[in-house]
Amino acid sequence: MKILIVDDDKTTRKLLSLYLKSKGYDIITAENGLDAIEKLGAGDINLIVTDMNMPYMDGIELTKTLRAAGSSSQGIPIIMVTTEADDDEREKALGAGVDDYLVKPTNADQISDSVKRILKKFFIGGEGNV
Repeated sequence: MKILIVDDDKTTRKLLSLYLKSKGYDIITAENGLDAIEKLGAGDINLIVTDMNMPYMDGIELTKTLRAAGSSSQGIPIIMVTTEADDDEREKALGAGVDDYLVKPTNADQISDSVKRILKKFFIGGEGNV
């Protein structure tokens, strides 16, 4: 399974990447939504883990762009991991089409549980380590 991690914070990208690689996932990273859209063309992505607040294109805009009718990436599941704990922000993200919403700080188990749950939901009997 290939996961795209989208976050403008280099340390967060690295930590998420190292942790998910240790669980057997292939990882690609992007610095913001625009970078993510470019990277989506490079290969089959099974899941996106994105931050909400980023320059150039934030996580909400990225989600809306990917969920738009006709997008080749329309069906890729998205987990948003953000510092935004406000219910309004959560509703905005869910309304845009994210599949799960986690508030930072998160721990490795929360990330792992969310990734496993979402991948099982979308890829029951799928390939690789779910």
